[in-house]
Amino acid sequence: MTGLRYVYAVCRPFDAALQSQLTGVAGAPPWLLRHHDLIAVVGTVPERDFEEGPLHAHLEDLDWLSATARAHQGVIDALSTVTTPLPLRLATVFRDDSAVRVMMEEREDDFRRTLDRLEGRVEWGVKVYVEPEDEPPVEPEPRTDRPVSGRDYLRRRRQSVHSREDRTHEAEEFADRLHTSLSEHAEDSRVHAPQNTSLSGARGQNLLNGAYLVPRTRSEEFVELIDRTKKDETPGIRVELTGPWAAYSFTGEPSAPRQSGEPGERAEEAR
Repeated sequence: MTGLRYVYAVCRPFDAALQSQLTGVAGAPPWLLRHHDLIAVVGTVPERDFEEGPLHAHLEDLDWLSATARAHQGVIDALSTVTTPLPLRLATVFRDDSAVRVMMEEREDDFRRTLDRLEGRVEWGVKVYVEPEDEPPVEPEPRTDRPVSGRDYLRRRRQSVHSREDRTHEAEEFADRLHTSLSEHAEDSRVHAPQNTSLSGARGQNLLNGAYLVPRTRSEEFVELIDRTKKDETPGIRVELTGPWAAYSFTGEPSAPRQSGEPGERAEEAR
């Protein structure tokens, strides 16, 4: 089989079949490579795109990166319906099957421990945004021959700045309280760097970009907690819930692809 080996995830052996029409990165169907009691979910990708030089250039191309991240995510989603996968970082590529097996041999104990910890658990993502404040309607100035003074202009500017600062401070306190509450209802949590809204297109400033590891059996309770929070949202503060996902944030894999900066951060925007 020619081409490089693209590894999506490592998991335990499973009996259910993957979707027959499932394709992944570069349009290739994923297949399973067994090593002892572990399975690597692998695809074949062309060297012209995934050798080190071309790959580095592609990772600077947001369109290519988004398409690759979506294809990667599609395979992980399919795996999540039949097993608990341990997703590897976007564009984890090896020369051939032997190189994949060497990687699995070297990391076998770590993979087993992580899979044991993640079994039956999913990741929920929660983001808090403070939305831009609508400009108040401009009241007509009283007719006067005297121009607005520089002092009046600066006073109005200070009032506007203080209003925005107060709004952001209130939203930050809300985000801190929410993260504390959600962490108490999760087995583990992570706070990622705020999402780049110029890449995601989301409205407002991202103040919390949290990930929460939750047993599947308690996911409904976790979602209900978010729903109650959203009903009590303070005007100008928006809470977004995504998931359930495979537990990207809890695998110990650097730059695991989540929904995108650096390759791992950019890939996140595609989810």
